[in-house]
Amino acid sequence: MLAHYDLTDQKVLVTGGASGIGLGTVEAFLRCGAMVAINDLPGEKLDNLVARLSADGHSVIAAPGNIGEADAAADMVGGAIARLGGLDYLINNAGTPGTSTPIPAGDFERQTEAFWELLLNVNLLGPFRCTRAAADALRAARGAVVNTASIAAFGGGGSSSPYCATKAGLISLTREWARALAPDVRVNAIAPGVVDSDWMCRFDESGNYATDNIPLQRAGTVQDYAEAILFLAAGADYISGQTLTVDGGLTI
Repeated sequence: MLAHYDLTDQKVLVTGGASGIGLGTVEAFLRCGAMVAINDLPGEKLDNLVARLSADGHSVIAAPGNIGEADAAADMVGGAIARLGGLDYLINNAGTPGTSTPIPAGDFERQTEAFWELLLNVNLLGPFRCTRAAADALRAARGAVVNTASIAAFGGGGSSSPYCATKAGLISLTREWARALAPDVRVNAIAPGVVDSDWMCRFDESGNYATDNIPLQRAGTVQDYAEAILFLAAGADYISGQTLTVDGGLTI
């Protein structure tokens, strides 16, 4: 049974919210009665999603914008807060592997300056830009931030070394922001393992990514991860600065 909190009139911004873990998180907050601003890249995917959810009776708005661009990220957050009338929860979920196939750690030719710049801008600077832009509204609401990191931050083996580094950086920033925004705002993160979703980078069923290496014997669904995000945002009143590993036991 999925957890439920009464979030009537609570305002939420979910970045990267039109697919995968982000969409699962949007649906979890809507199920609890929250008002949700869905951020994603501008386009039909976001527009159609907002139209569908609105038609189903949910309180939802589109917040298009590329968090990988400084001005676009700040404008997106400011516009979402203005339209929502405040902000209680910021979910920094948007991220990119920047590649459709894993890049081995020793393949320096594919780890170009442009590749590093993309991942740093989206996966690390993006959450910073959004958190900075939302800080005053979150303080006023005594709200919470939840970041989507990755188990790749702990031991590598993700889609690339730069991806691992950006997610490790995000975990570090989670602790930094928890101190910086205390006592008004709690800041936590989840570290997902294998995700059963339309993630850009696809791994084959071998090595560390085979489900038979996962004690729970399955990949995590977007609902599994959304449940953890919902808990850290709405239900964990005395938890801050922590990263919750959600991986079916893979890292044990």
